[in-house]
Amino acid sequence: MRENNFTVTQPTRIRFGVDSINDLAAMVRELGGSRVLLVIDPGVAAAGLLEKVGASLKGQKVPFTVYDQVAPEPGLKLADAGAKLAKQKKCDCVVGVGGGSAMDVAKAVSILLTNGGKAEDYIGLGKIAKAGVPKIMIPTTAGTGAEMTFTAVFINEKTGSKAGMNGDPLYPEAAILDPALTLSMPSQVTAATGIDALTHALEAYVSTQAHTISDMYALEAIDLIAGNLGKAYAHGDNLEARSAMLMGSLLAGKALATAGVGLVHAMAYPLGGMHQIPHGLANAVLLPYVMAYNLIGAPERFATLAEMFGVDTSELNLREAAQASVEAVWNLNQDVGIPRSLQELGIPREDIPEMAKIALTVARPVANNPRRPNHDEVMAIYEEALVGWE
Repeated sequence: MRENNFTVTQPTRIRFGVDSINDLAAMVRELGGSRVLLVIDPGVAAAGLLEKVGASLKGQKVPFTVYDQVAPEPGLKLADAGAKLAKQKKCDCVVGVGGGSAMDVAKAVSILLTNGGKAEDYIGLGKIAKAGVPKIMIPTTAGTGAEMTFTAVFINEKTGSKAGMNGDPLYPEAAILDPALTLSMPSQVTAATGIDALTHALEAYVSTQAHTISDMYALEAIDLIAGNLGKAYAHGDNLEARSAMLMGSLLAGKALATAGVGLVHAMAYPLGGMHQIPHGLANAVLLPYVMAYNLIGAPERFATLAEMFGVDTSELNLREAAQASVEAVWNLNQDVGIPRSLQELGIPREDIPEMAKIALTVARPVANNPRRPNHDEVMAIYEEALVGWE
């Protein structure tokens, strides 16, 4: 048992289950909303999910305005534009539908409606003074866990850097998790978002801030993801696997919200900011390389992770058992088609020094990491990930 002092805040009401999207209008009204800004990823809208989400609101005569200007790596100006539209339409509730980008924009819009100013004013920790208007998150991927967290991450268009708003007012008031909404996810998205969720749970488990409650969430999430990602990737209509993945993503989000994430996330930030690599994909490619670097910082925990993946560690020494966790994650990555290297993502070697510099400025994940990195070590990890393992 970890003996850290810790605080757990979990205010989000969760509605989970097939066809739970039908409860959206009732939930809006329960939270005091009357006019909805529906923030939705354009790809999700094109896949027909806008009609499914809108049907509940239309059926109960809840007026809504659609805002589908969401990019895979959203800029701060998208949040500002969404808040402007919400004010024009007199919206008093925000619903985010899609992956992490749509939900992050929705969370930021909610805050801007009550706090004023621009999105860039709230980058950092503890800068949000007032609660936002009620916000409901509806994930259509099983990956980001954004429906459970107090963070919204954006690209600063002025600097090209990636940074987050952080604070308890960003916790959604409610979340609807309907596994049926994830059935249309393409296999590549299933893979990247699934490994993203695994990264959240795994980094929370080995975090220096881990504790009994975060461990409970993280280990259950890892078990669900390890056992079901391959099935969901192989057969997208497998509703049982999709349900397990959505629950795994939710629990991983709870784990990261209570224990934080580590160096994988810090190193993924400049891949998004400098090269527009989607967050989940960046995490997925980097994960095994950072795990290998981190082994000496928490060998017992990595050995436990190997067991969670079904590895028989009874005849392995501690180092071998810990190393087996890296091999298990690497194999899962290959099973679901994750690129083996940063070179496959088109990352140039000459950018590595700057990426390492930026990664080390992502202070909280670096502090949470089980091994404290320096600039040369982060560069070495990027170099290894650039070339890739055989």
